[in-house]
Amino acid sequence: MSKKNNTDKITIFALGGVGEIGKNMYVVQYGNDIVVVDAGLKFPEEDMLGIDIVIPDISYLTENRDKVRGILVTHGHEDHIGGLPYVLKHLNVPIYGTKLTLGLIESKLKEANLLGETKRILINADSVVQMGSIQATFFRTNHSIPDSVGVCLETPEGTVVHTGDFKFDHTPVNGQYADLHRMAEIGRKGVIALLSDSTNAERPGFTPSESNVGKNLEDIFRKAEQRVVVATFASNIHRVQQVIDAAVATNRKLTVIGRSMVNVVTIASELGYLHIPDGMLIEPEEVNKMAADRVVILSTGSQGEPMSALTRMARNTHRKIDILPGDTVIIAATPIPGNEKYVGRTVDELFRLGAHVIYGGSTTGVHVSGHGSQEELKLMLNLIKPKFFIPIHGEYRMLRQHALLGEQVGIESENIFIVDIGETIEIQNGTARKAGKVPSGNVLIDGLGVGDVGNIVLRDRKLLSQDGILVVVVTLSKQDGTILSGPDIISRGFVYVRESEGLLDEANRIVTNTLHKLMNENVNEWASLKTNVKDALGRFLYEQTRRRPMILPIIMEV
Repeated sequence: MSKKNNTDKITIFALGGVGEIGKNMYVVQYGNDIVVVDAGLKFPEEDMLGIDIVIPDISYLTENRDKVRGILVTHGHEDHIGGLPYVLKHLNVPIYGTKLTLGLIESKLKEANLLGETKRILINADSVVQMGSIQATFFRTNHSIPDSVGVCLETPEGTVVHTGDFKFDHTPVNGQYADLHRMAEIGRKGVIALLSDSTNAERPGFTPSESNVGKNLEDIFRKAEQRVVVATFASNIHRVQQVIDAAVATNRKLTVIGRSMVNVVTIASELGYLHIPDGMLIEPEEVNKMAADRVVILSTGSQGEPMSALTRMARNTHRKIDILPGDTVIIAATPIPGNEKYVGRTVDELFRLGAHVIYGGSTTGVHVSGHGSQEELKLMLNLIKPKFFIPIHGEYRMLRQHALLGEQVGIESENIFIVDIGETIEIQNGTARKAGKVPSGNVLIDGLGVGDVGNIVLRDRKLLSQDGILVVVVTLSKQDGTILSGPDIISRGFVYVRESEGLLDEANRIVTNTLHKLMNENVNEWASLKTNVKDALGRFLYEQTRRRPMILPIIMEV
């Protein structure tokens, strides 16, 4: 442990993951050493038209790249590893993760052609990593993916603990128990600040054990008279294992469909996290050749994603598998906020095909959360006993609720900090305060473009999606400024041209008159010609239709 320097302080901030669900990225800095925890993505909001994914703005890290000692990854979920291929292009630092987490990251880096140049360091719960003046150690937690860890960062100013995503599952499917002893030991030594998962802070009681789901799945498999389709998160390897176990117990074969599901099942079984008996797996093409009560289909699409395997089956557009009347479909997940209508649509379509659909997650016993409820969050606070508490990983109401739990277990309210993205907390000589902000926000990814779509482009897309576009093309003579051809008006998404000839003829006249008027006044800068045409046409169209299409005047000179 390096010696404490009186001018140095701990600075803690989130570049993503507070005030939102997803794109988790947290930063702890002491002196000239920066440690990053997680680098996730999130899916776009409804108003982010055409955007594929959203990642954190890492400009603070790229500006201070010589101080960044590495990225510690708590577990292998997309909202914690999905941003890595983009982040590593600008910030080539070592990645530390457990075996399964690195396995999932490596498959992403391979796709992004970054595998060769990225230093990957395997850790386990007993590893000790020296990152400049910060020493990182780890502790095992339970979550809906194996190999999850919390992180303990010891600095000369005190110890900062980041829980990662966690619940306390006393009967875990894979026998990996949360290390309560180590958490208590960390708390006994003294913790200056705790960053803890707030996802289920609104939920009273305890989150049930994942192993409950296995019993319920087996019951459903036994009662099902035909094929069973199970849709769940690909990364929930415990759930996948329980589907395999239930299929074995009920003498059914298993086929796996959906790109991410096939990918995760391959990686997890190669690394020894999934145990699939020989001869158990069959190809999707073989499903129709087998007796209907001898098959289980494991699929992606528990969130109603438009291109996923389950959604394609529900719409009868899957190349290999159709849903037949009497099939049982289990959606073993709850909808992520915002996805409810997609899931609802898929469930409707499955019922139309005559399937028996079991959905609704926790109420039907086929899903449990991977995050701790209020009693578990209190247990974590009591084990770690931090002086300062920063709720993370959740929307504002969840952070607020978690802060109240902190007060209930005896943390002073002035020692609890709810932060926005980019807001820094500084801890020096045992006191903490909110300090300035670092650059932060959303970087939008659309196709191959990273960050090239900003508010202006989104605003244009919104306008186009609401009232369409009108393009006005005019050719003027260089000599005397007279109109040689046009104006031609092209409309897309504004009105149906064949039924609006009168309106467009009138629009044509307005453009011609406006241009003549400007010529007579000797106005010939393109900018003012365009602006005047836009204004005159915009006014007329709004009076006639109460719509404001985007108007693009194109003026050429010959």
